[in-house]
Amino acid sequence: MNAFRGSRRPLPRPLAAAAAGVAAACCLAALAAPPAAAADGGDGSAADASSSRAVGGALLAEPGVQVRPEADTPSLPSDLSALSWTVSDARSGEVLAAKDAHRELPPASTLKTLFADTVLPRFPATLRHKVTDNDLAGLGEGSSLVGVQPGQTYTVADLWRGVFLASGNDAVHVLANMNGSVAHTVADMQAKARMLGADDTHVVTPDGYDEPGQVSSAYDLAVFARTGLADRDFASYASTKDAQFPGGYDDAGSYVPSFGIENTNRLLTGAKGVTPYPGLIGVKNGYTTNAGNTLVAAARRGGRTIIVSLMNPQSGVYNAVYSEASELLDWGFAAAGRTTSVGTLNAAPPAHPADTATAPAAGGADARGQSGRDRQDETSTPTDRPREAAAGKAAAHASTVSTAAWSVGGGLVLVAAACAILLRRRSAGKGH
Repeated sequence: MNAFRGSRRPLPRPLAAAAAGVAAACCLAALAAPPAAAADGGDGSAADASSSRAVGGALLAEPGVQVRPEADTPSLPSDLSALSWTVSDARSGEVLAAKDAHRELPPASTLKTLFADTVLPRFPATLRHKVTDNDLAGLGEGSSLVGVQPGQTYTVADLWRGVFLASGNDAVHVLANMNGSVAHTVADMQAKARMLGADDTHVVTPDGYDEPGQVSSAYDLAVFARTGLADRDFASYASTKDAQFPGGYDDAGSYVPSFGIENTNRLLTGAKGVTPYPGLIGVKNGYTTNAGNTLVAAARRGGRTIIVSLMNPQSGVYNAVYSEASELLDWGFAAAGRTTSVGTLNAAPPAHPADTATAPAAGGADARGQSGRDRQDETSTPTDRPREAAAGKAAAHASTVSTAAWSVGGGLVLVAAACAILLRRRSAGKGH
């Protein structure tokens, strides 16, 4: 290099071209280098959190009420007290308005919509099942029950009516054990939620019974309802007002004849002072002391279906979850076509393989009688490991690309230097 600095003559053209190649190689190598690990904390956690909160659109990740009205859009109801809610068009998936759509809250029995999305397609309605004591093990204290009796045989359709109408946790547990076990079904539900882009939901129990860490969101509940309503059987059960449930022998050995059950969704039946909503087609209500009142409701009018989801009204007004749902349904029908959507329920399927992984084999921990609280870590850990593996593979790939780029660049530098020495010698021999 010192010889080049001492020369007053310009570089020969081949040497100049080689030098340009060296510079280009170095630039390419620099561009191929991976970004600093500090950009996401070195483990991808910042990127994962950001993408999770942006599911359905950036506006839905913002706090407070989100709505984009046009000139003739009616005003939203002024007396809404639910901690979070959404109004969506079922056909297009457009979210017309929302409040804290991704706020994670206990879902109560509205989580049964995800249970149905997951398990309902797996068994024909006419399949008969004889209930065992093990099928009913582990029911939470104070659970809502339809009246399933061990030793009795029920059709799958009977059990689903018990789930949708009476919100029977006993019917849920029987179907969950038919699916392998409660623990198996919890894992299946978690995988289904991720497949649907419902990243706010963490499942601990299949029936929505309160357990620490079990949460969902108004956004996710709307996704579950929209998915379910596309299934004919789901839609039929969700819109059934009343039915007969098979009887059987009770614990005392007395025979109990079949009995009537009524849907607990008062917006559908008009029970306890609630005015039935015209055109209502379901979907599911819920209540626990921890979750408060929760509701997902859908109605059809003039060829359009509107879905609303509400979680935990704070007003203290009797039947507030139903009155506020009615107001939001009215607004949705009036505002559809007159407002710009603030997001969408059409979340893209996730990229990481954990979301479609096979659930644990049947006869797992729950068949041995573990509680939902014990299952929490067991069912959440497997879904985290593939994320870490994917992040590791991505980092390894970036490192490989970077190393290859620098290797190519270094090779070009050596070739260019050799060319320069050769050209210099030739120039000296010719007296240049």
